[in-house]
Amino acid sequence: MAWTTYAAPQRFYPLAGRLIPWLYGLAALLAAAGLWIGLVAAPTDHQQGDAYRIIFVHVPAAWMSMICYLALAFWAAVGLIFNTRLASMLALALAPTGAWMTFLALWTGALWGKPTWGTWWVWDARLTSELILLFLYIGFMSLHAAIDDERRADRAAALLALVGVVNVPIIYFSVRWWNTLHQGASVSLTAAPSMAATMLAGMVVMALAAWAWCIAAAFARLRVIILEREHGTRWAQRELAAA
Repeated sequence: MAWTTYAAPQRFYPLAGRLIPWLYGLAALLAAAGLWIGLVAAPTDHQQGDAYRIIFVHVPAAWMSMICYLALAFWAAVGLIFNTRLASMLALALAPTGAWMTFLALWTGALWGKPTWGTWWVWDARLTSELILLFLYIGFMSLHAAIDDERRADRAAALLALVGVVNVPIIYFSVRWWNTLHQGASVSLTAAPSMAATMLAGMVVMALAAWAWCIAAAFARLRVIILEREHGTRWAQRELAAA
């Protein structure tokens, strides 16, 4: 089966509908397991005490804030280059989910920073670049909403998304490039993890839960966008009538 089979909104709409319940269910199961590992099974950190447990939400949220933006920019570029409607819709559907993950990362980071650094916020390189990422998400959605013509809105927002991609490596490498308060990466592809195996397991399970939830939330929003844009077609009218 060609990969373009589901490129049409009419074909992808029912597929997304079938996947959403499974993805939400998987996210719930993984989140329950991850929280149990992180809050119960994982040992207390010898330096930070139990305050470190916020990382089981903070780190997956921070990872997903960047992953969602990269996915948003990719699909926005596909829509811009190949003029594919579904790709542009998917980019728009990813934006609120990515913005929520970014806000969650900033909020949980503040909760962790108060007992660790003695302050809710510092203009640290990583924190500042993560805040800029939130502004990029908001800017993408605001720019798209400000333009009445949907295709022009898709193109304008796609250009903004592509320009903003430069901020993602800045977030990731900021702790290496500058002397910051934010601790370095505990998990790396090139080095052994600097945490206990139980802590790492909890973080990985929570990250998988965040993946599943983000995909489900984006698909749910995508179905709404598809119906809004395809409302004049017979199949969309049938779906609206059946809802």
